[in-house]
Amino acid sequence: MLIEGQFSLQAPIQKVWDSLLDPKTLGYCVPGTEKMEALDAETYESVVAQRVGPFKVKLKFTTKLTEVRPPNYIKAVGRGADVTKLGNFSTEIEVNLKETSPDNVDVSYTANVALVGRLATFGERIMRAKAKEVGDQFTENLREKLKA
Repeated sequence: MLIEGQFSLQAPIQKVWDSLLDPKTLGYCVPGTEKMEALDAETYESVVAQRVGPFKVKLKFTTKLTEVRPPNYIKAVGRGADVTKLGNFSTEIEVNLKETSPDNVDVSYTANVALVGRLATFGERIMRAKAKEVGDQFTENLREKLKA
């Protein structure tokens, strides 16, 4: 399933870049985050809880940065599973930052997500709606964090 989005942020590009690579900021911005820590400079381990349809899922996963071109481009791969055995997933994410003025950045992203197990049975419509909800909340949380 391909998920795409874009949004603008009122902040210098370096501040946005630094925020996207900081586990504490990401943990604050991703709704439902219970744990997010850097294992090394390229690898993050996370636990995120969400309600998807009638189920509460708790995803434990690892994300690895595979290509980084500061301050404009991040490519990462992630793999993980629901701790209650509802299934597992893998994802490949690309994030592009484009400075449109000294204090404004356009952010675009794509995520190619593959689901296996009961997670895959939720249906694309439900998963897309959940992805949009999480993406919108992430954007709002990041905007708030960048104002601080």
